[in-house]
Amino acid sequence: MILIVLLVTLVSLMVVPFAANVAKELSVARTRADREEALQIAEAGINYYQWHLAHYPSDYQDGQGATSTGPYVHTYTDLDTQQILGYYSLTITPPSVGSTIVTIKSKGWTADNPNVTRTVTAKYGIPSLALYSFLSNDIIWIGSNETVSGQMQSNNGVRFDGSTNAPVLSAKSTYTCPSSQGSPCPHTENGVWGSASVGVQSFWQFPVPAIDFSSLTANLATLKTSAQSAGIYLSPSNAQGYSLVFNSNGTVSIYKVTALANDPTSNVTDINGNPVSVSTDYRTRTLLSTQNIPSNGIIYIEDKVWVEGTVKGRVTVTAAVLPYNASTAPTIYIPNNLVYTAKDGTNVLGLIAQNNVVISYGAPSTLEVDAAMIAQNGSAQWYYYPNKVKTSITVFGSIMTYGQWTWTWVNGSGTTISGYTNTYDTYDSNLLYAPPPSFPVSTAGYKQLSWISD
Repeated sequence: MILIVLLVTLVSLMVVPFAANVAKELSVARTRADREEALQIAEAGINYYQWHLAHYPSDYQDGQGATSTGPYVHTYTDLDTQQILGYYSLTITPPSVGSTIVTIKSKGWTADNPNVTRTVTAKYGIPSLALYSFLSNDIIWIGSNETVSGQMQSNNGVRFDGSTNAPVLSAKSTYTCPSSQGSPCPHTENGVWGSASVGVQSFWQFPVPAIDFSSLTANLATLKTSAQSAGIYLSPSNAQGYSLVFNSNGTVSIYKVTALANDPTSNVTDINGNPVSVSTDYRTRTLLSTQNIPSNGIIYIEDKVWVEGTVKGRVTVTAAVLPYNASTAPTIYIPNNLVYTAKDGTNVLGLIAQNNVVISYGAPSTLEVDAAMIAQNGSAQWYYYPNKVKTSITVFGSIMTYGQWTWTWVNGSGTTISGYTNTYDTYDSNLLYAPPPSFPVSTAGYKQLSWISD
């Protein structure tokens, strides 16, 4: 009997801990299974709202109306048995002003074990069409003293003699380069060609699909309505146009230009060889007001305008007269440095000119322009002034131009004879998902930017 009692005791001492350990392992396994199921349910919530945004891209309330704040709870059901397997709760953070990035936070749990939850947070954004450091519907010539940082593309041909750190794209397999692109033109060349280094040539790609330039045309009528309702709207000046000076405290000073400077006009031409008979600089102006940058960031002007200063905030300046007429479409002039208080994405300027974006004759010899620029029906350019040579221009942002673009004019030997000897174009990567207010965005819809689980 004593031996039996000892044996039972010994077995008990061995079996009880073993059984407890087995029970513990089963509990851990069950929890792991519940955690995995909860994660999959949470991810289903992300997938659902991605689908929702694809159909309702501006609805951040799960179809519950603008006054709803969430979270929004959904059942997760087995489609075959209609059994409820779990639930997910969605918290939607809409884009901040000027951004296209929406944040979706999905918390999931099983019906059997609601105490075990998993959370997935994903960010989606609609890319803006300010994707390129430089985009042109016409030919491009990047000279040996020019540097481009960021992707560039032409729907025509590209001569590239400078340096870059990103793809250089052309929609042409081959094209006949015009004499304006220097020797040996006119001649049949590849879509991208030139005397750039072998390393730079590794970035060349052609042919690629052309960019539909009409997609870059912002809805000017909508911009005008937005400016009239909650922005700044300036009707025709009945004078020489307007001058905007941005101030580092987040305000903008608005002037009416009453007289133009006496810029040279003899033998001055634009990029298309047309004579220029009007000054590009203001001489006298009258201060109308100094205002805060409007909350919607829209300034719409039905006249030509000079833009300069230090930008703090998010703003788009549009110069347009509707309906479009080539003879009345206004130009945006840049007469001085135009910079951000900080290049951290919190400050951004869009310039949308119905005609040209022009660097004025009196602009500094060393010039910086921080902006995303669109010349919808014209060109971003420095006019040809004989023997007027300046030092350097630096652009931080993006340039989109329907016609040819140039800050520099050279002769047959490549010597600068007008404009800026050195040009530096740096793409502002913040523009991709945080473009200027009401800037055109891609029609491709939302793209996933990040996915994080707890």
